[in-house]
Amino acid sequence: MPRASRAQAEQHREEIVVESSRLFRERGLAAVSVADVTGAVGMTHGGFYKHFASKEALATEAAQRAFKLAVEHQEAVIAPAPDPAGKWQALIDDYLRPAHRDAPADGCPATAFATDVAREPLPSPLRETYISGVEDFVSLLQRIAPDNPDREETLARYALLVGALTLARATNGDPISDEILAAARARLEIPG
Repeated sequence: MPRASRAQAEQHREEIVVESSRLFRERGLAAVSVADVTGAVGMTHGGFYKHFASKEALATEAAQRAFKLAVEHQEAVIAPAPDPAGKWQALIDDYLRPAHRDAPADGCPATAFATDVAREPLPSPLRETYISGVEDFVSLLQRIAPDNPDREETLARYALLVGALTLARATNGDPISDEILAAARARLEIPG
């Protein structure tokens, strides 16, 4: 069988990262095996280890990708808004919408990876990647908030976003789930 070209190898690696990022966010790190990932992308176990030294190495890269995409998504959501207040409202409305709650595989990595990362030893590459991703999202919030909050206030707002989404996902199917999203949205709106 002929060897894959460098371009094909990079494409395979990219497919693994993209699919594992979705699977990890949807099911959690512990619930996804290397076999799950390789099966999803049509690759052998041996093929996986040509790209990654371990599942942890893959999880770290997948989390990094997920945070990058989350920030890029929010940047695209807020771009059309003409002013900081509009940008803030667009981000809040997008993040705390039922469709985001209902799609963890494509959703916020802070919510999806939180419990797995909390169990990681200190220090670990995955934990460091998570912290960096959180800092990136906090920076985005700080930059667009129309009322120029200090870091402490921005962190509290981020915690409310992530906590509300986490609780809404955990209670999905019960009316309290929508109530949580609505309550968080109301708390995060900044009076004009």
